[in-house]
Amino acid sequence: MDATTGEFLSEALFQSFGRNYTWTDSDNRMPADPNSEPHPQPHQQFASYPSLRGRAVLITGGATGIGESLVTHFAQQGSRVAFVDIDDESAKGLADSLAGAGWPKPLYLHCDLTDVAALQSAVRQALAVFGAIDVLVNNAANDQRHTVESVTPESFDASIAINLRPQFFAIQAVVPGMRAAQRGSIINMSSISWIIPTTGVPLYIAAKSAIVGLTRTLAHELGPHNIRVNAVLPGAIATERQKRLWYTPEYKAEILASQALKRDILPEDVARLVLFLAADDSSAITNQSYIVDGGWV
Repeated sequence: MDATTGEFLSEALFQSFGRNYTWTDSDNRMPADPNSEPHPQPHQQFASYPSLRGRAVLITGGATGIGESLVTHFAQQGSRVAFVDIDDESAKGLADSLAGAGWPKPLYLHCDLTDVAALQSAVRQALAVFGAIDVLVNNAANDQRHTVESVTPESFDASIAINLRPQFFAIQAVVPGMRAAQRGSIINMSSISWIIPTTGVPLYIAAKSAIVGLTRTLAHELGPHNIRVNAVLPGAIATERQKRLWYTPEYKAEILASQALKRDILPEDVARLVLFLAADDSSAITNQSYIVDGGWV
């Protein structure tokens, strides 16, 4: 829905971005991710947000994991999605799969987020296609395990270069357009890991904690321009990478023992919260940190 006219965006808008899609009542029921584990609670129904139809959304780290679910869910809402990543095969496969299913095809931009100039260029490319960015989701991160003893000045800088620095510079790049439009939603992905706290990833923890501080100060700096800034703090999300590298039976048992909800928390659980924070339904919400962890914290 157009925020100024209150009218649904025309089919021509979707045609202009590579695919014509006709909306039906069934679109209010978003398809489940076929790659995820079955949800244990039957007969669930999920929200459709008219305000997200046609909105331009930029997502970092969108090819796999939580990012893949974010791209999918925004596309299923009819948003115009651009996402950056370095995994070309997964990213192109995701974009083609969504287009093949009848959703607006996302725009994939290869980008190494540790290269600030490349990130700024990717944002300019998205702006050239969309004209503006209405929603920014700072999702990309790397939680590679490390010890205190193993950290060097170089590895310290490398961790910050992927887990914190891109969040700031992506925000810096989209803010001028949001300020001109007097509208925008920025969602920064943090983690519950700094609250628990998790051990074995001290640099990752430092960055995820800093993201909450960044979110809170920017909410006040950008609020006068009607730009909202919130953080999302996922818990132990059962992504394919997590299951491949660290989800031993012992670790899963520890997670379920810590959670109030005795089930896997999935990428789509995070994505659905992000949709709400991006939509007009949350227009009075900013400067907040939302936890999605099944009741661990």
